[in-house]
Amino acid sequence: MAVDAGRAGRPTLAVVGATGAVGTVMLQILSHRADIWGEIRLFASPRSAGRKLTVRGEQVEVSALSEDSFDGVDIALFDVPDEVAEQWAPVAAARGAVVVDNSGAFRMDPEVPLVVPEVNAHAARNRPRGIVANPNCTTLSMIVALGALHAEFGLRALVASSYQAVSGAGRAGVDTLRRQIALVAGTELGTAPGDVRRAVGDSTGPFPEPVALNVVPWAGDLRADGWSSEEMKVRDESRKILGMPKLPVAVTCVRVPVVTAHSLTLHARFEGEVTVAKAREILATAPGVVLYDDPGAGEFPTPADVVGTDPTWVGRVRRALDDPTALELFVCGDNLRKGSALNAVQVAELVVKGA
Repeated sequence: MAVDAGRAGRPTLAVVGATGAVGTVMLQILSHRADIWGEIRLFASPRSAGRKLTVRGEQVEVSALSEDSFDGVDIALFDVPDEVAEQWAPVAAARGAVVVDNSGAFRMDPEVPLVVPEVNAHAARNRPRGIVANPNCTTLSMIVALGALHAEFGLRALVASSYQAVSGAGRAGVDTLRRQIALVAGTELGTAPGDVRRAVGDSTGPFPEPVALNVVPWAGDLRADGWSSEEMKVRDESRKILGMPKLPVAVTCVRVPVVTAHSLTLHARFEGEVTVAKAREILATAPGVVLYDDPGAGEFPTPADVVGTDPTWVGRVRRALDDPTALELFVCGDNLRKGSALNAVQVAELVVKGA
């Protein structure tokens, strides 16, 4: 696709994984944010090559990756499986592109910054491998609000429980939930042990148990001592983003029958006594955060209201009953937008601005 005269001299952007769920949202976001880009190239698997997708109101043909795909590319947004990122991100970097990678392949690499622009924008400047990592969607659903409170109060420990939408498991997760809902709708299921499981049968998709009429206290793969990979990601990534490698963090990840938007409850302990009034003031003015907190009027964030929006929404702000240094929060964010695509685009914009 040729750069038009109005875009001459602007940086060239590549989107790798453009046909996926997050890639699709990336193209929508690129079409609605301030247009700082020259040429935008789209890449996906060979089976998707030749498709045309709309970005910035223009039809752009999708290509398969090759060694020379990144020639002339300034920024490459990757949303692909870990093994694909491991193969192609270094190729893109070697060709001169700065890679913003949404996979888990490089997040904990000490030579790859893990960046959330509202929290640690400065980290994007130091990228010896030419790669910047995008955090996991669960981490991103809470870290902007948590980072704002940490900057004021000094975080000392965190206990979190997640309520994760099925789109976090990709299109297979969404298809599985919709299929199961069709199986249980209009029935009396959910009233006897195992009746939902029998109705669903083997149709559990990427989940170990039915998600319709159910919650599943598991996300990811098994790690040591019964922890899941998703839980360890939230712990390790939060520590890296906040620059606190020894921060005590305990996480329980739960999958819920929601299509899109992750939620978390947070119990955050700080260095000294905190007040709800000050916490609300911080959250109400923090970039990328919306404070929506009036339980008496039935106002608190839920996935049904938050889906499709960009901010992290925060409600149920309380001081812990038995600890004057701790706050209790409920946070909610669209895992495909700020939780994936939007943060990656923001990081790309940050790099272009020379952060």
